[in-house]
Amino acid sequence: MGNWDRAELDEMVEKWIAENERCEKLGDWRPLADMYTEDATYGWNYGPKQEFMAVGREEIRDIALGQEMEGLEGWTYPYQQFVVDERTGDCIGFWKQVADATREDGSNYVVQGIGGSWFRYGGNFQWSWQRDFFDFGNVSDLFLEMITNNALSDGMQKRIERSMSGKDLQGWYKIGESPASIW
Repeated sequence: MGNWDRAELDEMVEKWIAENERCEKLGDWRPLADMYTEDATYGWNYGPKQEFMAVGREEIRDIALGQEMEGLEGWTYPYQQFVVDERTGDCIGFWKQVADATREDGSNYVVQGIGGSWFRYGGNFQWSWQRDFFDFGNVSDLFLEMITNNALSDGMQKRIERSMSGKDLQGWYKIGESPASIW
């Protein structure tokens, strides 16, 4: 690991935020894969029985940023704050999940609680490792509210149907069975 240049890490965070915003506008997060090392891993835990893991830049592009973001076009993930450790290259970014759909009062549907990503810098303005964390209970509550209010986009409805079918869910593993350690 070793020490990293703080200015370089700060520049990486700025580039990451800018590329996220660009991809949100496109409704396509796959270009973000170019900001990972060739052998990077990207995962998250989804409750007591499942975890997701993409291994390598192309799995990150196709599965984590492709398959797993389908139906979330129009959603934004504005970063609230970053914590940077130049000794280890670890960066933690706290974000919100904001739907483009609105309630009757005009407010956006937003996942409550803490959401974020823990990154490890790999040099050359690329992440070598990312783990997301979020409050599954709040995500579930928001989706239930959106279903009840008929506020899901067609893409989001298809996403939920795909997830519930259990078919073609690349990258999803029972706890302890993923090809790389979640943490």
